[in-house]
Amino acid sequence: MKRIFLSKLFLVSSASLLFVYGIITACGGGDEWDFFGYNSNFTPETFADKSYAPLFLSGSIFYGIGFDNGHNSRFNGNIKSDWGTYLKGKADTTSVNYFLIGDEKPVSYDDRNKPAANKTEIEQLHVFLKTKKENKASLKWGKKISLKDDKIKSFIEFLYLAQKIETVSIGEDYWSYDPVEVKTFKDLKMIQSIENVYNTTSDPFLKNRYWFLTMKARFYSTDKQKAILFFNKTENSVPKNILYYRALSYVAGINYKQKKYAVSNYQYAQVFDKCPELRVVTAYCFNPKSETDWNKSLAMAKNNKEKAALWAIHGYHKDEKQAVEKIYELDPKSEHLNYLVTRLVNRQEEGINNSFKQDAGENLPMRQQSIAENRTENYAKLDKNTFDLIAKISGAGNTERPYLWDIALGYLQTLKGDFANADKNFDKAEKTLPKTELAGYQLRLLRFVNNMSKIDKLTDKNEKTILADLNWLYNELPKTYKGQEFRYENAAQWSKNYLAVLYKAKANPVMAELFGSSNYGYWSSGNTFYDNEKDLLDMKAFLTKSNKTEIEKIAAGIYHLKLKDINNFQAVQATYKNKIPEAIAFMQQADSVQYYTFLGNPFNGNIKDCHDCDHAAYQKKKYTQIEFLTTIKAMQDRIAQKEDVYTNSLLLGNAFYNITYFGNGRTFYEISISSNDAGTYSCDIAKMYYKKAFDAAATKEQKAKCIYMIAKCERNDYYNTKYKNVSWWERQDDKVNFIAWEAFKTLNKEYSDTKYYQDVIAECGYFNTYVNQ
Repeated sequence: MKRIFLSKLFLVSSASLLFVYGIITACGGGDEWDFFGYNSNFTPETFADKSYAPLFLSGSIFYGIGFDNGHNSRFNGNIKSDWGTYLKGKADTTSVNYFLIGDEKPVSYDDRNKPAANKTEIEQLHVFLKTKKENKASLKWGKKISLKDDKIKSFIEFLYLAQKIETVSIGEDYWSYDPVEVKTFKDLKMIQSIENVYNTTSDPFLKNRYWFLTMKARFYSTDKQKAILFFNKTENSVPKNILYYRALSYVAGINYKQKKYAVSNYQYAQVFDKCPELRVVTAYCFNPKSETDWNKSLAMAKNNKEKAALWAIHGYHKDEKQAVEKIYELDPKSEHLNYLVTRLVNRQEEGINNSFKQDAGENLPMRQQSIAENRTENYAKLDKNTFDLIAKISGAGNTERPYLWDIALGYLQTLKGDFANADKNFDKAEKTLPKTELAGYQLRLLRFVNNMSKIDKLTDKNEKTILADLNWLYNELPKTYKGQEFRYENAAQWSKNYLAVLYKAKANPVMAELFGSSNYGYWSSGNTFYDNEKDLLDMKAFLTKSNKTEIEKIAAGIYHLKLKDINNFQAVQATYKNKIPEAIAFMQQADSVQYYTFLGNPFNGNIKDCHDCDHAAYQKKKYTQIEFLTTIKAMQDRIAQKEDVYTNSLLLGNAFYNITYFGNGRTFYEISISSNDAGTYSCDIAKMYYKKAFDAAATKEQKAKCIYMIAKCERNDYYNTKYKNVSWWERQDDKVNFIAWEAFKTLNKEYSDTKYYQDVIAECGYFNTYVNQ
């Protein structure tokens, strides 16, 4: 954890109400990203000030940050700037910042409770100014700054008093699962001395600082009511700057603790309105306990702007549509409307089906929708009242940012299927849209979504209208866009799904696969595309095609599979069919894949199936994929020539066993393309070779080993049948401890006098249970 230095603490206002800070930190979650943004095309950062960012529509408490962890550093920048300006010409920026925030380099865990260097030096400088006796700090800093300068003296004295208060104003952790213990400052004489400095100093800058420090000290004292009394007595004499609203947040917190909810919420709304740095805090702390409380807060508002601020914060918690309506009536130019309308639009996106998939019923795979079916589903989800409200405000054109409402309306018209009017509103928005990269990208993206949505059937003509944007989305943005805000990933995936549906309707399975593949390796649910021989060969022909059209080039470029992956897949499938010469030929065309090595020796056969054990075992030789296949071919050739049939058959049985789910060579089939083929579970070929080995065995020990290997295959066949088409979650323990497969019976009946039989009993608990039942 990053160390929080005590000398930094005076920078922090603990601006939220102290009494709920523990709740904020305990309930905030912890994810520093927000999944919602990946389902959206409408980027709120384009339109609203960054102070509203945590309040954008989110799946967490706060968008983008999960929980608010800025309590300890929220105002560091402001305060460094203010003091830097005040001390300009008296101390360099590095020195000023050192006194304010200390050495920010991480320290060891054992040093976490030691006083920060700048805290110690501030105390020593305070002593020097009081006694005039030199000490380590005065000798060090006397060479860098003038300790006789009045402003420098005032700076040091302020820091000395401020850090006394900060010993109780901040916790040591950024977050906690438990409520934070409330600390109080009990030195009432110290508090009074701070207030006395406020009353007597004439320097406006210092007076403002001591006013806030007095408020802070009173807030953390045992008598918090004095903070309210001091504030009420002095508020008209202080500038309405950040310090003022930080202090007002203290007052709101105290009122909340005293159950004065209406006044507390009214004050939080004022801070929300006037102090952007505290928007995330005040939004969280705002909490009417009843409709009566809320109405009382509204009644306290002195003008329309204050009422609008109340609705702005209320809309975050309750109903942004109602808040937009109310604020628009009160103050059409209110900047709060900007963030609220982004929530409205993002809310409409929540239910949109971008996958073109539809539930087909229990235990059935998802069904692909047509373009028309998808539109019908999505149109029904749009809220008419939201659409009408945004259309009304867009038409009036009297908000602070008219282009926001035009572009929002255009996007909703796209979602509604009114593509012509969407184009008109995008054209209208473009006239006043800021000339920023993000704004330009946002408009281009929404225009693309609109243009793409117009297409019911692909033609050479309408295909050309989307080529540039497809290339931009798929190739240019991922490489060149350096920001994090712009939401283009959803449109990229949606457009791929859309094109896959269009190409399926054109009976072009290759292009449908290129844009809409759901096959991402062995762990996917399987993909019938490559189980169809014609489709597979068509895809290979397409990938080797030299005269691709522009959209074909784009499709090939985004496809996650290459020719080598398909050849690898064919090699695996040929192996499962025991067509080894074909498998070798395909594997030789799989580029570097043919040189991947097995983790364990694929020709070993042990009593127990233990992948990790086989992988960890010493291997005199490591087999590559191609060596594995060529070795199989050599063994098969020897068997054909009647050479050492037992050994070669046994090794071949092991080889075909190990490339099933039960063996040590799963990496052979855990490749880029998955299949619905049952070869990965079938031990039929392995069993065939074990039987050949049994027939060629010369000793009883050899026959016992072959029988046991056949028994393992029978066991696997049993489980393959039992759990076929049954999910892992649905499998029930039938408490069957053993089943007398034929090979087990034979091993027990005819080979109990062999050493191998004893080895099996020692290692195989299943067989041991069977023979001792």
